[in-house]
Amino acid sequence: MEQTWRWFGPEDVVQLSHVRQTGATGIVTALHHIPYGVVWPVEEIKARKALIESDSSLQLRWSVVESLPVHESIKIGEGRLAPLFGNYRQSLRNLAECGITTVCYNFMPVIDWARTELAFPLPGGGTALRFNAHEYAAFDCFMLQRPRAEADHSPDVLALAKKWFDNSSESDRKRLLANIMAGLPGAFDRYDIPGLRRVLERYKDVDTGQLRENLATFLREIIPVAEEVGIRMCIHPDDPPRSLMGLPRIVSNEDDLGFILSVINSPANGLTLCSGSLGASASNDVPAIAKRFADRIWFAHLRNVSKEPDGSFMEADHLGGDTDMVAVVIALLEEQKRRLEAGVPYWRIPMRPDHGHELLDDVGKPTHPGYPAIGRLKGLAELRGVMTAVAALRSLPL
Repeated sequence: MEQTWRWFGPEDVVQLSHVRQTGATGIVTALHHIPYGVVWPVEEIKARKALIESDSSLQLRWSVVESLPVHESIKIGEGRLAPLFGNYRQSLRNLAECGITTVCYNFMPVIDWARTELAFPLPGGGTALRFNAHEYAAFDCFMLQRPRAEADHSPDVLALAKKWFDNSSESDRKRLLANIMAGLPGAFDRYDIPGLRRVLERYKDVDTGQLRENLATFLREIIPVAEEVGIRMCIHPDDPPRSLMGLPRIVSNEDDLGFILSVINSPANGLTLCSGSLGASASNDVPAIAKRFADRIWFAHLRNVSKEPDGSFMEADHLGGDTDMVAVVIALLEEQKRRLEAGVPYWRIPMRPDHGHELLDDVGKPTHPGYPAIGRLKGLAELRGVMTAVAALRSLPL
């Protein structure tokens, strides 16, 4: 697999020279400064690509776009969508013109990944991302005061949520809101409580079936052009794979993925396998999902989580947690072998270590939450060891 690294652009604390020291050679990035729904100009794409390749000694390349965002109006299905679809198609054409042909995107309403703690303490002084079910319930029921929110939480979780809320200070509540909003790196929309209520009102008529249909419309509008220009689109699973704030989530399990890939049966309509997102649900067998959809996986996020009975979970070590990471790696390497033997030119699957712990000298640095250098370096080193061992034992191409 191609070892890649998410880089947030020139302002990222983790520099390109640091990325090369990790052993990664592919860069995963996006033009975060361009507003959602606006065309990515060729000149901007070329400038970012030139920056990545400016030091030839690093031998880095722009491997994957993550993400080319889908405008909220497309998800809701409101207003004049033709210009937004047209702009998205033009961005794909411009990326293909510049030789960038793997595009990760998501269809999560309002927010991307969500956590309630960004610096949960680990033994020895490190920190991890964590989702506490009771803190999320406190936010949903008592801060956001969403109508009928209590029905979405168990009595035990609600009791803990009420206790947390009653004992919380204004700064505790502000921090919780900021933590939940932190899963929008580079986003132009940051919501306060009134803002969240307004955007949720826009979704009042969008249930699971309607959101599925809106995604199907997006795919029908976009995938033919992606196929035409040689781009492989790969949708990212919901993180976490559950409803948040009453909003439907439609990329959460094996059935969802099967539906999405069936809308247009094309190699251009593919999947980002995120083992951590899918692994946050006890009902998901991540290695089985990897095997079933292997021929449509064009990108992989490899990380692990430890789940708790009430729905809470925490980012674990990459080889720890509840997902059998070795089995996931075997599935991906076996798919690579199939592609290579079939003569598929893009047979290698780009992978990146996702959501590392904050460790050692990274503690306290202003990195994006979940994206410190040392924790991801540790994860990449562990995953590289598994990949190398599996490839050697099973005669599989790396």
